[in-house]
Amino acid sequence: KAAMVAKDNNSNTQPANVVDGLSTSERFVKYLHSGFIHIIPKGIDHILFVLGLFLSTIMFRKLVWQVTTFTLAHSISLGLAASGVISISADIIEPLIALSIAFVAFENIRNSEAGSSRLIMIFIFGLLHGLGFAFVLTEFGLPSNSFLTSLFAFNIGVEVGQLTVLAVAGILLYSWSKKPSYRMFVQIPGSVLIGFVGLYWTIERLLNI
Repeated sequence: KAAMVAKDNNSNTQPANVVDGLSTSERFVKYLHSGFIHIIPKGIDHILFVLGLFLSTIMFRKLVWQVTTFTLAHSISLGLAASGVISISADIIEPLIALSIAFVAFENIRNSEAGSSRLIMIFIFGLLHGLGFAFVLTEFGLPSNSFLTSLFAFNIGVEVGQLTVLAVAGILLYSWSKKPSYRMFVQIPGSVLIGFVGLYWTIERLLNI
């Protein structure tokens, strides 16, 4: 199941064996790498959500606002979950993450350009995705002697992964996005595909609870 790393979201602030004995720089690189691979190649659901944002607009300014809102939200919830302030079961979060993918995709079909009200929904969805990112940290744990450094490195890795997805999509589709055929042959078909995958994952994850 995409992005399902752990079902137990217990405290993860204790040093894990996988990071014992590492220097600060080695630990930073390890968590940076972990955050990146949680997006590319392991985070197909997060990739589809980011692509849904990309397909929501042909205006760079709107895309920047959406990505910034998403980043802010998932950084907040990731930090809160990693520090043990909040703890919500993956059985709740994972279906909601899948549903957020479907919602964004089908909104793209309904509207050729995202409205400003979507930022509120993206912030809420970002909080959900941040909790999903937090599950992967249960594999490593966050060492108490370098908690903030490790958390920061993981979050940076996630951001680099997301920006890589957007950069590739931009390189491949930016020129086409300026043409009238873009909505008919890229925006709508791409969003339909992403939306149905999101719905499939929603049902699958609900049935596997």
